[in-house]
Amino acid sequence: MVTRHDLNKYYQWLRQYGYNDSHSGNISGRDGAAMWITPTGACADTLEPKDFVACRLADQPPEGASGDANLHLAIYRQNHKAQAIVHSHCPHAVALTLNGEDFVPLDFEGQLYFPVVPVITVPYDVYFEQAAEQVAKVLVDHPICIVRGHGVYAWGETLNLAYKWTCSLEMSAKTAFIARQAGIL
Repeated sequence: MVTRHDLNKYYQWLRQYGYNDSHSGNISGRDGAAMWITPTGACADTLEPKDFVACRLADQPPEGASGDANLHLAIYRQNHKAQAIVHSHCPHAVALTLNGEDFVPLDFEGQLYFPVVPVITVPYDVYFEQAAEQVAKVLVDHPICIVRGHGVYAWGETLNLAYKWTCSLEMSAKTAFIARQAGIL
């Protein structure tokens, strides 16, 4: 079981290490037939464990839950192994996939963990209507994906694993970015 205290700590790390700005991204953890998720408009700098919102997996999210609550619920419903979901705005991963092409890590760890990271294009004006279904479908077969121009979604059998996928992807993207700047690619 993922605790609200752990979710809060990891969400603050996403901000601290530059994967999110003060009010972006979200995080959730499964708790039996429910999940805990960041509230809408959450500020990582001031969020407390008591602020997380409980959502039953079989129901619609309650008022105050993150705007991505339906997306998290869709992932949990389609992928019963998922115990935690991390949504970040990793700048290098997002920037390198603005062309809409899947990301293929060049470094050893990236290739070891995810030889290809699917990139999903969802028009911004219908994001909340379409993203949940598309992201959940992709994350049945992949631990991580990128919504073009928006951000990264990762799931794990533990919160630590979902966070690891997020950090590993951003490091792979940063490595590719530096290699391109250096003229190696």
